[in-house]
Amino acid sequence: MKTVRWEPEDGNGLEHLEVAQQDEGIVAESALVGEGFGAVYRIECDAGWNVTRVVVKRVGGGTLDLLSDAQGNWTDGNGAPREDLAGCIDIDISATPFTNTLPIRRLKLAEGERRVIRVVYIALPELTAVPVEQAYTCIERDRRYRYEGITSRYIAELPVDPEGFVIDYPELFRRL
Repeated sequence: MKTVRWEPEDGNGLEHLEVAQQDEGIVAESALVGEGFGAVYRIECDAGWNVTRVVVKRVGGGTLDLLSDAQGNWTDGNGAPREDLAGCIDIDISATPFTNTLPIRRLKLAEGERRVIRVVYIALPELTAVPVEQAYTCIERDRRYRYEGITSRYIAELPVDPEGFVIDYPELFRRL
């Protein structure tokens, strides 16, 4: 079990994350307190760090439940297809740096390698899920990656620990 905590750069919030990794897969559970909202999430992945389920619940109302076959096909919690998310393997929850760990671990990029991916972007506190394009480049394996939000035109260099967990997300989050 790995436990990590982050706070927003402005100091207004906190995340407490616990990740359990076993042979059959990975389960991450977290509690978030952000500006004007609270939320909990659970992410389930197969052994290759492919997301198979994500549940995000906003404290006081609203739950987003998405399931994936780890091949880019998604359904909602009731089994209805989410065709708009087709081709997305990873997810990106707006209020946490943890979801950067998912593609970093899954892609296993060589130094200098860049990969463009399609991800499910989950906005909090809105609980909306939309597809976006992002790119990751390995600058220094197991130490530093470049994140590019292609859709948002945002770029950040992310220092990570040897397990791929973000240490500092410039201007957004810092690890405690």
